[in-house]
Amino acid sequence: MEIRSDIDREIILLEQIEQDPDVTQASLAAQLGVAVGTVNWLLRRMIEKGYVKIKRAQRRKLKYIITPEGLAFRAQLTMNYIDTSMRLYRRTRQHVGELLVEVKKAGYNSVSIAGDGDIADIIRLTCLEQGVAVLDGPLDPATPAAGDGVPVIEVSGTKLHLNMHHPAREEQ
Repeated sequence: MEIRSDIDREIILLEQIEQDPDVTQASLAAQLGVAVGTVNWLLRRMIEKGYVKIKRAQRRKLKYIITPEGLAFRAQLTMNYIDTSMRLYRRTRQHVGELLVEVKKAGYNSVSIAGDGDIADIIRLTCLEQGVAVLDGPLDPATPAAGDGVPVIEVSGTKLHLNMHHPAREEQ
């Protein structure tokens, strides 16, 4: 599981500590996909801010406790994450809707999607709702497939591009 930002890491770290106060830094590092030193740094930062407390359970064993401030902080991080995700979702749906208007104006009722992941899933959902078929298949003009000869919505990260250029159509 790849975690992209310190905020994502902090949310997961706080959730894991809440679920298991006896969790080790090594297991947190494995869950976050980072080095133990990074987990140590994140924990120290949260301790300084008053979000987490450390209690010595045994000679070499530590127990992490989320403070009320830490619970409030985690709730705020989660709300911010949801808000950001929903804005991206709505913006993507709006953009796809605009691209589908162009597709329909050009006389098409189907598209192909070049890319995958959550953004591609949002495109598929929007196409379904707009009555535009999504054709799957290779987009290489040398390889005939159901998706050839239709507009392609290309996904690059969170950016979308509509490609109406179709070499297979132009050769006919």
